[in-house]
Amino acid sequence: MSSIALCSPLQRSNAEALNVSQQAGTYLQKNDSTRGPIALPYLSNVESTEQWKTYENLLYSCLRTGDDKAAHSCLEKLAGRFGTKNERVMGLRGLYQEAMADGSSELEQTLHEYSKILAEDNTNTPIKKRRVALLRNLSREVEAIDSLVELLEASPTDIEAWAELSELYVLQGCYQQAEFCLEEILLSAPNAWNIHARLGEILYIGAATSQDQVGSLAESVRRFCRSIELCNGFLRGYYGLKLASDRLLNAFAANNSKVNTAPGGNSSSEISTPSAQTLRQLSEKATSFLAESTRRSNVDGSDMPEMAAVKELLKSTTLAQQR
Repeated sequence: MSSIALCSPLQRSNAEALNVSQQAGTYLQKNDSTRGPIALPYLSNVESTEQWKTYENLLYSCLRTGDDKAAHSCLEKLAGRFGTKNERVMGLRGLYQEAMADGSSELEQTLHEYSKILAEDNTNTPIKKRRVALLRNLSREVEAIDSLVELLEASPTDIEAWAELSELYVLQGCYQQAEFCLEEILLSAPNAWNIHARLGEILYIGAATSQDQVGSLAESVRRFCRSIELCNGFLRGYYGLKLASDRLLNAFAANNSKVNTAPGGNSSSEISTPSAQTLRQLSEKATSFLAESTRRSNVDGSDMPEMAAVKELLKSTTLAQQR
């Protein structure tokens, strides 16, 4: 069971989550013993932080797979150990209530309960985050954004909140604000290759409406390159690099390719735009990596959803070259 405590439930596939939830009954029965209200040594063999982390991860997996009874048992174990007023337990109970809600009316009732809790204690971060998640689930993105902005004013280094706010801004088409949020994350975690890649994606999407399309695409290329530099073999980074470099080459051709054959170009970006030759080399490198990845997936028999997108991109590239 140690792997259950160590592995994040967000990283598990549906099959892995089901496998974990199927172990819940055995684990709960094995650890069905009465605990006192006073916390005895966490590092003892009887009780440890790993045990309670296991209960929490079991709760997530059980809710995900529909094992409501086991999820409730895990929640009660945590509430019995840490108390119903513990902020983390309150957040988990809210998550359970959301999962059990039957229709939007019950979700609205849960939202009202969150507001009552925050009226009594406005520093309850887990409840604030559950409220944001619920507002988003109810398609009230503007209210969710306002709540996250308020949360970040009190906790400006909360990476999870910045990431969620960025996604909400993307849904609203506010790409510059979304980019700002991810840049705030990179101040705290400069080597987060997935954030560099996500920033590259948002720049790529936002380039269509940007006043400086070439500058946005050039920055997108740089972000994808940085993600690959930090994580060699990062499929998402190579995929984005292929898209961004090809699109920037097309933008050069549409504007005036002669102007952009050397570094600098006509972009208003503070950093010079990559030359057309550099972009072609980057595109070729990305194409080579993606083609090799698809070959390996065919040999291994793996069927990741990402590979379908990669194969479609390579197919479209081949057809464009033939034309």
